Amino acid sequence: MRATLNIPDDLVSEVQKLSGEKSKTNAIVTAMKAFIRQKKIKELIALRGKVQIDYDWQKEEEREMKAQKEREKLHGRKK
Repeated sequence: MRATLNIPDDLVSEVQKLSGEKSKTNAIVTAMKAFIRQKKIKELIALRGKVQIDYDWQKEEEREMKAQKEREKLHGRKK
């Protein structure tokens, strides 16, 4: 998307310097991605202790092993 923006030169220069990007566009895109990532991380951290996950990995592994055996049986019949 093309856009005309008024961004202070010193701010763009600093973003380029810190990001190591040579072009202004790449520097701004990199900065925007970093900003979004930081916000999402803060949102996830805010959920700490609020989400209860009841996950039994051993039962899940047993189900997967059983399903794998069934797939192997089906595959063996096709040969």
